[in-house]
Amino acid sequence: MLKGKNAVITGARRGIGRATVECFAGYGANIWACARKPDEEFERDMSELAGKYGVWIKPVYFDLANGDEMAAAVKGILSEKLPVDVLVNNAGVTFDGTLFMTSISKLKEVFEVDFFSQISLMQSFGKYMLRKHSGSIVNVASVTGLDYSFGRLAYGASKAALIWATRSCAKELAPYGIRVNAVAPGLVDTEILLCHKEESIKEALGQTPLKRKGNPDEIAEAIAFLASDKASYITGEILSIDGGRL
Repeated sequence: MLKGKNAVITGARRGIGRATVECFAGYGANIWACARKPDEEFERDMSELAGKYGVWIKPVYFDLANGDEMAAAVKGILSEKLPVDVLVNNAGVTFDGTLFMTSISKLKEVFEVDFFSQISLMQSFGKYMLRKHSGSIVNVASVTGLDYSFGRLAYGASKAALIWATRSCAKELAPYGIRVNAVAPGLVDTEILLCHKEESIKEALGQTPLKRKGNPDEIAEAIAFLASDKASYITGEILSIDGGRL
């Protein structure tokens, strides 16, 4: 499905990002696997996946909150003179807080990682895709950006902004053969759940007809589909993956 494609995947160390790296590798894609800090265990993991699936996986390190690091990483990737076919904007942070419990500095911090950095990467790799008149961008949003969720002002607003930008950029880039889509996961069994209170998790499960959490592999498969040529007639789509959340 993705054989011979080259993809940039952020947040590749764990959770949905790690699952997406393995999913893409399993479908034959080569990957720049992006993480925040160098780590021997991460590099060993990526090397083992590359060997298992017969592709190359190159770790790339930068902090999404650091514009200089991000610019240097993008420059390094593009300097390899290899086609960048897919960008998966997966990395992000979360924060729970009501209006009066969310400082402006915290709001800016969340938006810097969950929105501004995503747009920056879309601009950087999108310009390259423009020149070759092809490419696929998949943003990882959240159902929180689609539906109201109490006490998640910063996170929900940043994901809503990303959803709007996905649709806007899809229309803008379509004439150049570049597709832009997003997935909006619901409750997924990753480390990020440790940031949430047990009662809020139970409430989310109560709103989910399938009565279970999703797993990262299920999200990764949807990302791979949207990134692939099998979804060649799909752009501007926000795919909710939430167990039928009501």
